[in-house]
Amino acid sequence: MNLENKIVIVAGGKGLIGREVVADLIRHGATVIDADISCSNDKTADNHYEFPLDLTSNESIDALVKFAVDRFGRIDGLINCAYPRTKDWGKYKFEDTPFRHWEENVRMQLNPVFYLDQQVALVMEHQKSGSIVNFGSIYGIVGNDFTIYEDYNGSSPVEYCAVKGGIINFTRYLASWLGKHNVRVNCVCPGGIWDHQREEFVRNYEHRCPMKRMGNPDDIAPLCLFLVSDGAKYITGQIIAADGGWTAI
Repeated sequence: MNLENKIVIVAGGKGLIGREVVADLIRHGATVIDADISCSNDKTADNHYEFPLDLTSNESIDALVKFAVDRFGRIDGLINCAYPRTKDWGKYKFEDTPFRHWEENVRMQLNPVFYLDQQVALVMEHQKSGSIVNFGSIYGIVGNDFTIYEDYNGSSPVEYCAVKGGIINFTRYLASWLGKHNVRVNCVCPGGIWDHQREEFVRNYEHRCPMKRMGNPDDIAPLCLFLVSDGAKYITGQIIAADGGWTAI
């Protein structure tokens, strides 16, 4: 996975998985634009740039794409792993979910994927090359296993499966549409990633998962790197689960 001379944007580069993706890209020689709402507008190293991206603003996305093209003349890869959500995320069960909560989270999570992919794709169409990696989830592929939440009367946000399912089929659409321009689009679907969740949840998740553990960010990042590398030059339209076998059973 030689990524030298590759210009790659990572949307959500300060997130749980995004941080590992950025670090891994840099280790493999890519020049990274680390785009996140918590970034400063700065160059942190010769191959690491930060851009303060607000995904809820189309103007901010436009500015990011312009920054990349003005500075480098091209965009070789986009890894779209940002995960914006409202402050009350995860608070409601299905029956109690206010419509405004559903509407706002669908807007925040799905619309930016469309607009960022679209604006980057316009650059890639012109240069006749590029790779876009979207992020879905196991819960965009299969239904939820609610038994893992039963010990503490928990749940999973209903918007999550709808958004991730939408991103998965949007990825297929883009791959079909952009293939003639030599632009590849794939979707990474992580399983549960350990992030100090409740002990009961972790125990139940690991019991259900064939590999008997939750994932870690360094289980996901190498797949993203492969998909933006030339090693994946004939791979497009694929929905790839990195889930320890969750979706196999």
